[in-house]
Amino acid sequence: MSADQETAQLAATQPTDQRPLVVIKYGGHAMTSPEARTAFAHAVLALRAAGARPVVVHGGGPQISAMLARVGIASEFRGGLRVTTADAMDIVRMVLVGQVGREVVGAINAIAPVAVGLSGEDAGLLTAERRVAHVDGEPVDLGQVGDVAAVRPAILLDLLTAGRIPVVATVAPDAIGVPHNLNADTAAGALAVALGADQLVMLTDVAGLYRAWPDPTTLIDALDTNELELMMPSLSAGMVPKMEACLRAVRGGVPAAHVVDGRDPSWSAVVTDGAAHGTTITATRAVVAA
Repeated sequence: MSADQETAQLAATQPTDQRPLVVIKYGGHAMTSPEARTAFAHAVLALRAAGARPVVVHGGGPQISAMLARVGIASEFRGGLRVTTADAMDIVRMVLVGQVGREVVGAINAIAPVAVGLSGEDAGLLTAERRVAHVDGEPVDLGQVGDVAAVRPAILLDLLTAGRIPVVATVAPDAIGVPHNLNADTAAGALAVALGADQLVMLTDVAGLYRAWPDPTTLIDALDTNELELMMPSLSAGMVPKMEACLRAVRGGVPAAHVVDGRDPSWSAVVTDGAAHGTTITATRAVVAA
């Protein structure tokens, strides 16, 4: 049975739950201090209290870079993605699953014991396929860096049905079991599509997408997928994976994706109140001939 068939079968047997499902990508410098983690935990629990079903997908770029430097492995990025050798992969796995994931789970559970940590390796949640980046039109080998080849969301649906908050670290095996480092933005977008999420929220350390960074007057409140696709070649390397994930998610059926500043404690209002925060991406409306 394929992952898509398994997902469809599982969805058919799950009890109907009308509460909105929100996938939240948590990462960047907004997660590097205990105070920021506590504020994030309160915001996620507020979403849950308001009736949403949050799923947290986390990165850990600053923490990975710090640990790699500590053990003498240089960090290199190509096309906005971390080059991951076999030695670096051991560190990535240790930091994401054993450090960052535990910190996020601990911050939530210190307030209410409802968070459960896991990674793409658990219960076949994610399967990776090796990813090749393109820089100046040329293919670049990134090592053990993966894209999402398949999603089996059964474990997440089980946890959500039980009232838990899943916290997912983005490490996943390929088809033969070799662990890969998945970009957390990419993984969050893929999980949002597989879960049939109502919203994808990308937390970062800027206010949203700008037409002319860093001019604050050029912050984009909203745009559709066609407009975003046209902008993609002009985006900075760090913003590309985020906007690529939003584009894939919305075109995959997620009604809206938001890119917001995770350092702003009111970011969750974009979900609960529809408040204007950051940049919102929605599908391009089809043109109907008269």
